[in-house]
Amino acid sequence: MDKKQALTIINQSFKMIFGRANPFPLESIFSKLAFDIKLPKKVLDSLTGEETWTEILHGNLFITQNNMETYDKQKGWLLPKQEVKNLKDIIDIWKKVNYITTERTYDCINVSQCDPMYKCENAFHCADCRSCKNIVFCDGCANCEFTIASQRTADSGFCLRVDDSGACTNSYNVICSSHISNSFFIQDCNNLHECMFCSHISNKKYCISNMQFEEKEYFMIKNQIIDWIFSSLAK
Repeated sequence: MDKKQALTIINQSFKMIFGRANPFPLESIFSKLAFDIKLPKKVLDSLTGEETWTEILHGNLFITQNNMETYDKQKGWLLPKQEVKNLKDIIDIWKKVNYITTERTYDCINVSQCDPMYKCENAFHCADCRSCKNIVFCDGCANCEFTIASQRTADSGFCLRVDDSGACTNSYNVICSSHISNSFFIQDCNNLHECMFCSHISNKKYCISNMQFEEKEYFMIKNQIIDWIFSSLAK
């Protein structure tokens, strides 16, 4: 998956969440919206020198999953028995084969700059996601689609900056909530539709800052909030 495909996913998500086209390049989305998400870092394959991506940074030697498997088929990782006098000898020998495998993907299709990933399709620069499709800059998500810059979230779609939540759709900036739709800036809530800046409430719609509004005035304010969000991201 390349950057152009990643931006296409972001564009589709913006349209569903905000009802507007995305005016921002991929780099701005990363710096403004994914700045605090634990994502794979770029390192170099210690055998080939090629760029690769890993979630594990405590080692010095790295190797892509593909190169690791190729080496295993061509030469094998098993070493001939050597004389070992002490623990230092054991560790020194181990260092010769102790490459950290990068870009680990299992049953995945079209993923890049990711590590590790399980049963995902169309993912860009993500970590530890499972059974997701069309995701960008996500960490620890499961069963999500068209989800951007989100963490530890499940069963959600067309979401942007949704953390520790589940069953959310068409929403932006949601934390520790479930069954949230068409909403912005929600924390610790359940079953909200078309709400903004709400915390600790359930089973509501057309609420702003925990106050009930009429539908017409709600959408008038929502358009102003979207203007504010876009202008803030543009700075």
